Amino acid sequence: MQNEATALEGGFSNPVLNAQSVFRAVMDAMAKPATIVEVDAVVKPPAPLGRAAGAVACALIDADTPFWLDASLAEHAALRAWLAFHTGAREMATCGDVAFALVGAPLTMPPLERFAQGTQEYPDRSATLMLQVPSLEGGMPLTFEGPGIRDRVTLAPRGLPQDFAAQWKANRKRFPRGVDLILTTGDAIACLPRSVRLVEMEG
Repeated sequence: MQNEATALEGGFSNPVLNAQSVFRAVMDAMAKPATIVEVDAVVKPPAPLGRAAGAVACALIDADTPFWLDASLAEHAALRAWLAFHTGAREMATCGDVAFALVGAPLTMPPLERFAQGTQEYPDRSATLMLQVPSLEGGMPLTFEGPGIRDRVTLAPRGLPQDFAAQWKANRKRFPRGVDLILTTGDAIACLPRSVRLVEMEG
């Protein structure tokens, strides 16, 4: 009974307007890669999912968007019930079969190449990964260039895999195939579309 009650609570108070607001924030963050954008995260998802992550999930996932949860999230029955109720989407057992993946522990997540990559003819059939990180600041600086970026921009998220740089370079080489990332923490997000390149900085 407690899980059922929890699943009914904490969603968008105005589903249409709230979803539109969050969707616009995500599109703005995608258009300005590696830039921190505040989200109107008016949701209260069950732990350990954060507000921004919950808001993005409610805005982007629907009945036509199957999703996958990493082990750190999938072990929480209340969270799984909350996502199912507020999105109407099906949870899938394997990460390669989904359009959207939620990752609560990026340090131990599967390699990016394991997720749906799309095809040369249909690159839009790839996955979008939402990684919940401890912070979008204070980590190893990553400098990007490419579409939507004037010159270069640096983002320093904490909690990414140790080999993230190598994985991202491989992801970029698969363009137009490859995955897109949404990094979330608190009420903020930053996006890394597959089109952006990680720059080698001289030490």
